[in-house]
Amino acid sequence: MHNNNRVALVIGAGDSTGGAIARRFAREGYIACVTRRSADKLQPLVDGIIADGGRAHGFASDARKEEDVAQLIETIERDIGPIEAFVFNIGANVPCSILEETPRKYFKIWEMACFAGFLTGQAVAKRMAARGRGTILFTGATAGLRGSAGFAAFAGAKHGIRALAQSMARELGPLNIHVAHVVVDGAIDTDFIRDSFPERYALKDQDGILNPEHIADNYWHLHRQPRDAWTFELDLRPWTERW
Repeated sequence: MHNNNRVALVIGAGDSTGGAIARRFAREGYIACVTRRSADKLQPLVDGIIADGGRAHGFASDARKEEDVAQLIETIERDIGPIEAFVFNIGANVPCSILEETPRKYFKIWEMACFAGFLTGQAVAKRMAARGRGTILFTGATAGLRGSAGFAAFAGAKHGIRALAQSMARELGPLNIHVAHVVVDGAIDTDFIRDSFPERYALKDQDGILNPEHIADNYWHLHRQPRDAWTFELDLRPWTERW
């Protein structure tokens, strides 16, 4: 391991926001370590970062499993470098009426969007606390502020991850670890929005949906903030969004 190798770890590096965040940190010289449950889906992101002159590693890892998380963090810290920036970006936005929601799906959504944030956030925080520095960023949503009809499971998980972030920020801030929660309020430029909500996607030309690259710029800004002016909660939304 080279001590000058700074790692940015993105848990949930999908084709949109997570991938954009990884690319943004890689452009700044960080080694982007990215995870999804399937390594094959990560290869285009890793190859793209390397093609642009950056460094990246992809890992197949299930953030809901304690043993997977422990192995992931140990491997990165031992073989690649210290994790200086950590981003938890698992979504699990699955709508369902409370009259039809199943216990199994409710629990799975909580596992993915909340419990996994605890497992990964705690594992990284232990390493950062020992070094006395680091940034931990959680991707939140409007559902973390208010629960909408049909989103009981997602809202419960996102309320939980926001509360986790608050507790961690208060405890870890005095240890020189910046913890922040980013509320992404609005549709993001993704294939899912394009295919499922074409009328919303049509607003792209008017800056009416969120550009993942611009979201990533804000994550980088949070990481680079001086500690005399740290932000805990940052909300991002298009100028046309009602809120």
